[in-house]
Amino acid sequence: MDCAEVLVIGGGIAGLSMAARMAGHARVTVLEGESAPGYHSSGRSVAFAHYGLGENVVRTLTALSMAELAAHGSVHPALHIAGAAQVPLLDALEAVHRQFGCDYVRVGPAEARALMPVLKPEACEAALIDHGSLKLDTDAMLQAHVAGLRAAGGTLVTGARVHTIAREGDVWRVETAAGRVAAPVLVNAAGAWADVIAQMAGVRPIGLQPRRRTVISIPAPEGEDVSRWPFTKTVGEGFYILPEGRGQLLASSMDQTPTDPCDAAAEELDKAIAADRVEQGTTLAIRRISHSWAGLRSFAGDEVPVIGPAVDAPGFVWCAGQGGAGFQTSPALSRIAAAAALGQPFPADCAAAGLDFATFSPARLGA
Repeated sequence: MDCAEVLVIGGGIAGLSMAARMAGHARVTVLEGESAPGYHSSGRSVAFAHYGLGENVVRTLTALSMAELAAHGSVHPALHIAGAAQVPLLDALEAVHRQFGCDYVRVGPAEARALMPVLKPEACEAALIDHGSLKLDTDAMLQAHVAGLRAAGGTLVTGARVHTIAREGDVWRVETAAGRVAAPVLVNAAGAWADVIAQMAGVRPIGLQPRRRTVISIPAPEGEDVSRWPFTKTVGEGFYILPEGRGQLLASSMDQTPTDPCDAAAEELDKAIAADRVEQGTTLAIRRISHSWAGLRSFAGDEVPVIGPAVDAPGFVWCAGQGGAGFQTSPALSRIAAAAALGQPFPADCAAAGLDFATFSPARLGA
């Protein structure tokens, strides 16, 4: 049986970023059930860092993460658009950008269409341009964490789907498809499967809700270089669209379909809704979908990440519920999670921003 000081179940952005932080302080082993890290949600994320996602805690984590994210991201403007009925939502989003000192400007429909020429007039009564948003290189981020983990003496085991978990004395023993491992601290960073892992360990679940989101890729208008088009998103229900190189566009209806943990796949109805939403808001005529995929975004009931030790299980630590903001919050959230697992003080910059361990504790959810 292999032994470590900390076992992390889950090789997505949450588990790997946390493990890389801890590896300089403890012997860390990461268990990933698939053949490579980041196979599920992390490998299917569009990963555009902006302030139009999540509530105040998530936005605070984003602000605390932006400087570090710049190493694996390129600055690309985000255009948040509002139809006539959505202007109050845009006002609220402007207040958020002001709160976090973003490099933004409020513009009218003419300026918005100068940046995004395919917008229909009725889709954009007003808009906000964030000049500091980032398009993230998700693969580079994941591989950097793997390299950091290994450089510090940590281990990533792939193909290690968990079969059983048991607490024996002061040690967690985990049986996987790749063998048995043991450690006094077990971190549950299993994404959409986090409640499943908790139940295997005899730990009360947190009521995690995986939600499916679908993304389609469509050809750009013939002869048009769309690479400079902004990431464009409605502030309320609607769609987002962004360039994928010069000749393709990615789009989503921002669907959030509750589902069980699974290897998510794009369904025909969801693809059709995404295409229809784009055609309603733009002059694009979608005759062909180049490819499509779906991923799961997992939420706690209050949509705040769940980080910290379980009340009813010594040595069991939650790192779950990132809700689709896993990449853009990972620098700050991994520091908080590593501190919680290792019994270290709460990060000072995060405390100065008004956060604390109680903000994320599973105890708030009865876990």
